[in-house]
Amino acid sequence: MLSEPRSGRLAAWGNALLAGFVSPDDAVHEIVGEDVVHRVEGLPGESAPVGLTLALGRLRTLGVSGLRVALPAPGHPLGLSGPPEFNARAMDAEEAVICHGAAFGLVPEVYEAGPDGDVHAEVVWQVLPVREAPPADVPSLGEAERELAEGLREATEVLSRLDVAGSGPVAEAAIDAYRARAERGREVLAPGYPPRAVRVLEMARRVGLLVSLARENGHGGAVSSAEMGARAEALRPVERVARRAQVAAYNSVVEDRERGVR
Repeated sequence: MLSEPRSGRLAAWGNALLAGFVSPDDAVHEIVGEDVVHRVEGLPGESAPVGLTLALGRLRTLGVSGLRVALPAPGHPLGLSGPPEFNARAMDAEEAVICHGAAFGLVPEVYEAGPDGDVHAEVVWQVLPVREAPPADVPSLGEAERELAEGLREATEVLSRLDVAGSGPVAEAAIDAYRARAERGREVLAPGYPPRAVRVLEMARRVGLLVSLARENGHGGAVSSAEMGARAEALRPVERVARRAQVAAYNSVVEDRERGVR
């Protein structure tokens, strides 16, 4: 949740490219990020993996007009629409990109090499057929924003009551540092996204940061099994809310286009 999912980068900058807001070179540069290279395998008419520039151009000619994100987790097929074979691959990867306008989906396979501290990642996106149906459990931006505010408040209250590490000054300092890095770094979303989507995605990342801090800092004051169980119950729904909000933000330009907003 802390790091931007590769599917998010591909969808956001792919949408900006499809809408004419950025050049192919700029889009590919942002999608690859800190990885070594991205390739796409399984494109119709291609017998071997191809580069992102060619792949995005080919998807456009195949009728793709937008890209959606799926961030599924066990028991929560968020953003998926089937078939089962694609859903299983996406669930294993914990992310996928669903094409709008043509029945294709892309699932990343990540290959890492190198010593600790100097790991290099290569990504191969597998193109697979998908079912053309509404994605599962994706809220509107307005719904996501309301859910985030409520979920963050409830989780913070429970974690504070249990004296869990990550719910007090340490968490606030980490969140402030994260915000400062984000303001100095890359855009939260690609050009063409509405301001509300940027706001929702940033809030979702902050909620994800709180969840990660609470998990990474041991059991805090939750010394009994009942208290530890209560903490797990507090974190599970708020993490789900944050993932739903992430997907809503990344998918907002496609949803707006379907409703005729843009």
